[in-house]
Amino acid sequence: MTLDSKTYLMKSHNNLYEKLCSYDNLERAFKNAKKRKSTKFYVIEFEKNLKENIQLLRTELLLHSYRPEPLKIFIIRDPKTRKISKSAFRDRVVHHALHNIMEPIFDRIFIYDSYANRKNKGTLKAIQRFDYFKKKLSRNNTRTCYILKADIKHYFEMVDQEILLEIISRKIKDERIMWLIKSILQNHIIGGRSSLGMPLGNLTSQFFANVYLNELDYFVKYKLKAKYYIRYVDDFVILHNDCKILENYKSIINNYIQSELNLEIHPGKSKIIKLASGISLLGYRIFYYHKLLRKANKRRFNRRFIQNLALYENGTTSYRHFTQNLQGWLGYAIWANTYKLRQQILNKLD
Repeated sequence: MTLDSKTYLMKSHNNLYEKLCSYDNLERAFKNAKKRKSTKFYVIEFEKNLKENIQLLRTELLLHSYRPEPLKIFIIRDPKTRKISKSAFRDRVVHHALHNIMEPIFDRIFIYDSYANRKNKGTLKAIQRFDYFKKKLSRNNTRTCYILKADIKHYFEMVDQEILLEIISRKIKDERIMWLIKSILQNHIIGGRSSLGMPLGNLTSQFFANVYLNELDYFVKYKLKAKYYIRYVDDFVILHNDCKILENYKSIINNYIQSELNLEIHPGKSKIIKLASGISLLGYRIFYYHKLLRKANKRRFNRRFIQNLALYENGTTSYRHFTQNLQGWLGYAIWANTYKLRQQILNKLD
């Protein structure tokens, strides 16, 4: 780390709450929260009396009378079963308001190779970085390359809120901000415990996921000095030429996250793979010279494509919304060997 980055790590932030509660910040938060949801009834209702609703939220926040509404829980099975927690729209505005204040503070201390839920990062940037690492480490496929691929067992369910709050408090010294964070976290209860886990689906949970595992990132990069490391939410990979070193890393990392973060590596989903055998990563099956889309990914797209096409044809969704979804997927698929598949999709549209 440079001297500047060390200095920034030591810097803490006070008097943020007034900025969070400002009308301008709450209005900006509303605009962010309504993106791609402007036709939803709850957004339309909130926007009908926008000034009054923002002023009411502002007053509740300033008086510390703000209380999040109970989360709505539903199950999705796409591709695996997950429990999603949906916040009321007014609470999502507050989440965005908090994120507006905290994201610039913490993003500066995140490592370069953390790719989830960050500006100018994302899935494709992570895949491109992996491609760069594999070429460099294998010297253009002339040396054997191994990959430790791991994820955290039940990550969102197992985040220890007390540890998370302690990590945040190292940089955020405004007690009112900490009160708001606690209010959001404690609105989520697992197994009768309000101090465990975060709701999957909240913007704040996505952000806090990076804050929490930034501890792991620093341990791997600066203690283990693993050069070729990438993390995307709770999935991470480390590349190395020596399989035994990766075995050692796996054991040391698991001991660290158990003792410091109350987490553990998923025993069934964490393994060491030879690059030549191919690795499943972020929806792709990656080999040295080519990539394939995972079969589950293709099945899921076909199912969604048929559903979205039916919604467009019966007038339930707009042409713009339909094409945005399609273009997003095509932009993702183009990075794999999918020419025939993409032509089939376009032919269906014709």
